[in-house]
This record gives sequence, C-alpha cells and structure tokens, in this order.
Amino acid sequence: MVLQEIDADVDTNYPARIEGKVNVDIRSQAEGYIEKIYVDEGSYVAAGHPLFKINDHSLIEQLNTAKATLNASKAILANATLELDKNKDLSNSNVVSDYQFKSAKATFQNAEAIVNQNTALVEAAKVNLSFSLIKAPVSGYIGRIPKRMGNLVAKGDALPLTTLSDVSEVYAYFSMTEKDYLRFISIAEAKSFQDKVSDMPSVKLILADGNTYSKEGKIQMIDGQFDKATGAISVRAAFENKENILRSGNTGKIVLPENYKDVILVPVLATLDVQNKIFVYRLNKQNKAERVAVKLAGKSGENYLVSSGLNPGDRIVTKDLNLIQEGEQITPEK
Repeated sequence: MVLQEIDADVDTNYPARIEGKVNVDIRSQAEGYIEKIYVDEGSYVAAGHPLFKINDHSLIEQLNTAKATLNASKAILANATLELDKNKDLSNSNVVSDYQFKSAKATFQNAEAIVNQNTALVEAAKVNLSFSLIKAPVSGYIGRIPKRMGNLVAKGDALPLTTLSDVSEVYAYFSMTEKDYLRFISIAEAKSFQDKVSDMPSVKLILADGNTYSKEGKIQMIDGQFDKATGAISVRAAFENKENILRSGNTGKIVLPENYKDVILVPVLATLDVQNKIFVYRLNKQNKAERVAVKLAGKSGENYLVSSGLNPGDRIVTKDLNLIQEGEQITPEK
C-alpha cells in the first residue's frame, strides 16, 4: 500500500453518565405520619399532582389556636379603639388631660401590633398546614419510595420521601483530558470561549447495549476548572428524550467527532502491537521490509491516524505481517 495524505473523521469515545435535567429530592416540611401515598414508584406525574399526605390533626389544632388568639386580640383592639376615640373627644374638650389621651393611643397601637402579629401567626399556621399535602414541584418520574403509609417523617430525615426526575431532556456528563480539551478548543474558529463551545460538533450517545441513541446531542457546558486528582475536566451534553427512553442513572459513551486535515491512514490490520508500541513494515528501495515504530493520533473506522513515523509515498505491507522478518525481501503484488 502506498501511503497518501487525506482528510479523515475521527470519533473519540468518552464514558458518560446520564441525568435528567431536573432531579428533585422530595422531602417533608411537616412532621407526622404518612396518611396517604397518591403515586407509585416509576409512575409519571405532572407538576402539582399530589404525592403524599401527612397526618394534619396537630397542624389543624395549631391553626385553630392561632385563629382563636387572633380573635381575642381583635376584641382587645376594638376596645382600645373605643377608648382612644373617647379620650380624643374628651381631650379636644379639655375634659381629660393630654396624658390620658396619649396613654389611650399607646394602648391602641399596642393592641394593633398584637393583632398584626397574631395575623402573621395564623398565616404561618396555614402554610404549615399546606405542607401536609406534598405535591410534585415539576413533571417527571417517581423514584423509589422507602417509607410507606404509617411511617413517621420529619424535616431532618436523611432519606427523602422519593425523588422526582424530569427526563424530557437529559444531560450526559463525561470527562475530557486536558490534552483533548486543548485540542478541541483550538480547532474551534470562534473567538469567545462560549462561542467555541457552541460551535462544537453534535455528539452521539452509545447506549449500554451497544446501540446508538436516535437523537444527536449538543455540548452545552464545560466546567470552570480541571479536577486536580484526575487532571480531567467535566463536560455536559444535552439530548432530547421525548420518548422517555433514557432515565437518570443510565450509562453510555459519548462519541465526539473530529476532522483531521492531511493525515496518513494505515489499516489496523497492517500494524503490529509489540510491548504497547505500534509497528508497521515499510519497504525500502530494495523492497526489503523495515519494521518502523509509529505514533498514532486516533482511529477512523478500520484505520489508524499516524502522527509520526511515516511519510506520504511510503510503501507498507498490509497482510501476513506475522510471517515477515526484519530485512526480508518482499515482492509487492501488482
């Protein structure tokens, strides 16, 4: 085979983990026993759909107490209002001293403040009562439900009541080495970093069963810093998932394409792997085989991209490499 420089597309694979665009831990802000569960594990719910009902007897009593206290304070305010009006008229007629009027006014203002305070307590009790009915904050799929009816729940529970995942769009997270990151960023022609990210080619997702996901994805985000422990940077690609095939926790491989200009391709079958080094047999002018070490830039289909070790016009042996000895005379097939 006579080598030539050509353009080639190379696919680089990166292990990826899948997450829904929204993953919510559902926790209770009310304390009490689970009275009712409206959903089942794995079911789809729309935003606002009831999920759990916490026993609300104690919360209702707290609301009733707050209302009674408010009514009592309103009665005191009404009496203080009458006293203030009476002392105002008497003060204007110089029947009572200015001190008595000011004292009545202070009593009124204090009663008014207590009413406002108790009104706030009633509203807070209503909010606490509303916490007894837990609704879905977003549309999505219900995860595992570790606690069942009759179990006691509290604000400080380590485990959530369940998780809710919106998977109408999913994110595939993968890590890119510093070398790959610099290469892909340098290829992009845009000036700003965000434009470089936007200009990155669409990516494919290989699922765990080896099949390619039907929709292509787009890189949306590159992390702001490299992981000091691994030397890699996190990247996020987004995929449509209207058919709800993908779920949070799925794994796969991201396939990121890259175009190389004027590279030399060598068939994989025309190479030898010896002690983690790649060799080919090149023919010299006398048609004698020379074993040459090459460096690879990647793989395109059934071919390696050679970055060094060979030049355009070189002739290499493409089959029966295991039968060839260094310096052996080769008669090329026409």
